[in-house]
Amino acid sequence: MLPPLILNIALFQAAWMACVLGAAKGVPGIGVIVAAVVVVWHLWRAADAKRELILIFVALLLGGLFETFLMQMGWVRYHNGIVIQGIAPYWMVALWAVFATTLNVSLHNLLAKRGLAVMLGALGGPAAYYAGAKLGALEFVALGSALAAIGVGWAILTPVLFEVARRFDGYART
Repeated sequence: MLPPLILNIALFQAAWMACVLGAAKGVPGIGVIVAAVVVVWHLWRAADAKRELILIFVALLLGGLFETFLMQMGWVRYHNGIVIQGIAPYWMVALWAVFATTLNVSLHNLLAKRGLAVMLGALGGPAAYYAGAKLGALEFVALGSALAAIGVGWAILTPVLFEVARRFDGYART
């Protein structure tokens, strides 16, 4: 069996690819199914699933609002997974839940490092969206503005989610 840290990273990457490629190919539901399996597996492995579920819910809420904001501002466009016009696609929101599964496992040792959280968000967020766009899952309406907005948003949201993860750590080490 793989060590929990490696397994967590591998499951996150598998869900990210399934969501992005599913959306790019016009079948976003496949990625959401994979994301749901990853979240259920994560909760099943947690010492306190209720605490992890709160963290995942907060990530879903914040992520959904942020993605909707990006759409409303006209910086990004999605062609698949839109249930309500102007609201973030469900596959993109599912990615926020999967990201939350990494916070108290593979990213656990970084949770107390706020400066690093800002930097990870500012660089990692835009890189992930750029990769998703190159794979065909989303479209930038204005590349520079979109990447800047994503970088700022993730620079803010990453430390916020790190703090939520610290408070609702269902994988707390004794």
